[in-house]
Amino acid sequence: MKVLAGNSNRPLAEAISTCLGVPLTKASVRRFSDMEVFVEILENVRGEDVFVVQSTSFPANDNLMELLVTIDALRRGSARRITAVIPYYGYARQDRKTGPRTPISAKLVANLITQAGANRVLTMDLHAGQIQGFFDIPTDNLMAAPVFEKDIRQSFEGHVGEVTIVSPDVGGVVRARALAKRLDADLAIIDKRRERAGVSEVMNIIGDADGRRCILIDDIVDSGGTLCNAAVALMEAGAKSVHAYCTHGVLSGGAVARVAVSPLENLITTDSIQATEAVRVSRNTRQLTIAPLIAEAIARISEERSVSSLFS
Repeated sequence: MKVLAGNSNRPLAEAISTCLGVPLTKASVRRFSDMEVFVEILENVRGEDVFVVQSTSFPANDNLMELLVTIDALRRGSARRITAVIPYYGYARQDRKTGPRTPISAKLVANLITQAGANRVLTMDLHAGQIQGFFDIPTDNLMAAPVFEKDIRQSFEGHVGEVTIVSPDVGGVVRARALAKRLDADLAIIDKRRERAGVSEVMNIIGDADGRRCILIDDIVDSGGTLCNAAVALMEAGAKSVHAYCTHGVLSGGAVARVAVSPLENLITTDSIQATEAVRVSRNTRQLTIAPLIAEAIARISEERSVSSLFS
C-alpha cells in the first residue's frame, strides 16, 4: 500500500499516514508560471495499491485538477489500483438540475475522476447519497456520525438525555435521524424556505425545543446563515442551548465572524477541509479529526475487508 498526499489538506494526509504506519509517498506537485499543474511521482508505484488523499475544497478547481493529474501520473506509472480519497467532495451541491439549462456538475466531476484513471473512490458525508451512483466505479461514502457521537457523549456527559438532534432543513432529516438513533435522542426539524441562493429564512420548528440542549446536524456549513438563523429560532422556542456539528467546514467569506456573534455556543466541524486562521483563533469553532476513521477505511479496502461494518 502507498499513500500519496495532494496540497489541499496535507495535515490530514500526514495524520492518516501516521495512523496507518505508512510513510507518505514522495511526490512533487508544483505549478508552472501560468499555474498549470505538474505532478511527478518520485517513487516506484508499479503494481502498488495507491491511495491519493485530496479534498476538492478551496480553491476547488485547482485542487480538483491536481487530483486528476496525480491520478493520471499514477495510472501511467502502472499502479495496480488507484483509490481517490476525497474527504470533502466539491461540487456535490450541484447534484441535480435546479432550473432550465443548468448543469449537474457532481456527475461531471465523477466522470472526470473516473476517466483520469481512478479505480475506486473513498469519500465522506456526500451532500446527497445518490451521488454514489454518479460513479461507474466502487464508491465508499463514510459517515462522520461515530466521530460526532463520541464527542457529544463527552461534551454532554450527564446531560445526553436532554439533547435534541435538529436537522436545519428537511433534506438533512436522514442524517440527523441516524445520529439521534445512535444517541437515543429526540429529533426536531427546521422548516426552512429559501428565497434565493445563499439566503435562508426559518419558518417553523417541527418538534419540541423548549428546555432542550439542541444540536444542529448538517453535512456542509458554508456561509453559516442557515445554522445561525436556526439557532435564533431554537432559542426563541425556549432551547436551553444550541450547538452545531457539521462534517465539512467550508466557512467562506465572513462565516466564522457570523457564527461568533450568533446564539451558537459551539460549531464543531471535522478536518476534511484544512482549518483557516479564522477558524483556528475562533472562540466557538473547533475541529475533530477524521484521520483514524479514514485510515481504518483505507486499511480495510487494501485488505479487502468490509467498510460498512465500521458503522454498524
